[in-house]
Amino acid sequence: MLKRTWLGPLFGLLFCAAAGIAHAQGSYPNQPIRLIVPWPPGGGVDTMARLIAQPLGQRLGQSIVVENKPGAGGNIGTEQAVRSKPDGYTLLMGSISPNAVNVHLYSKLPFHITKDFTPIAYVSSVPNILVVPANAPANTAQELIAQAKAQPGKLNYGSAGVGSSQHLAAIMLIAATRIDIVHVPYKGTAPAEADLVAGHVSLMLDTTTCLPFVAGGKMKALAVAARQRNPALPNVPTFDEIGVPNVYSSSWYGLMAPAGLPREIVDRLNKEVNEILAMPEIRKRLTDLGADTNIGTPEDFGKFIAAEIERYGDIVKASGAKVD
Repeated sequence: MLKRTWLGPLFGLLFCAAAGIAHAQGSYPNQPIRLIVPWPPGGGVDTMARLIAQPLGQRLGQSIVVENKPGAGGNIGTEQAVRSKPDGYTLLMGSISPNAVNVHLYSKLPFHITKDFTPIAYVSSVPNILVVPANAPANTAQELIAQAKAQPGKLNYGSAGVGSSQHLAAIMLIAATRIDIVHVPYKGTAPAEADLVAGHVSLMLDTTTCLPFVAGGKMKALAVAARQRNPALPNVPTFDEIGVPNVYSSSWYGLMAPAGLPREIVDRLNKEVNEILAMPEIRKRLTDLGADTNIGTPEDFGKFIAAEIERYGDIVKASGAKVD
């Protein structure tokens, strides 16, 4: 009798504990979420993170805190994210450099390029745009290329760092035109743009964060590294249109998490992000930023990342860039 008397309450306690755990898992999210941006404020990754953070937080009923963790071509913040618990309370704004390029650039990464991540949702991509300072003598891409050919090694180009989309887009341009220009890497997009505006660098194949500078008359946009013209710059030709083939480069952004994130959380976040991307005000903001989006499943995003990893292998090899 004693045994039965104790077993009843014990089973009751175990049942309550199990129910409590299930409720805790099912009530995601029940605390603030941090969204790690492995780049400084002001660049494309930061812009896209902040674009979705507020509406996503509203839909989830929790605040989403954007944390900038720059360094090592995006590797520092990316490592910090993937080493966090896969519980949905640490997310990562993934991007082209740490999640596709750096595996070819760095001899050793502190994370596995695919195994350590859970793809959640593709957010957007923006093409690289050839820009020069407002007072640059060239008014067209053809004039700039002719200037570079007449002055080999005299012009320089800025980028957000070795292996960034700006760097590799310039490598494509160099390969297509045989010009000799000098790379000046910065720690992020914003300082590179500031020096371009000031005339300290000759050109950039920038992301669409340059658009306000172009609109404000501080930069001139000369060509777009895409197969079609960008709606935000309808009068700016593609490289194909000016007879410079195979210069196709864009920066892409997507929501990711550490490997092992429970499927129900992955699906919830994917659904919320896709619905945010379909909102008219968000679509307009993306258009204003010169960005495209492609609503899809987590598996779609994972396949896209795998294709980008493969594509950039030859491009990085052609650049000769290595970071140890």
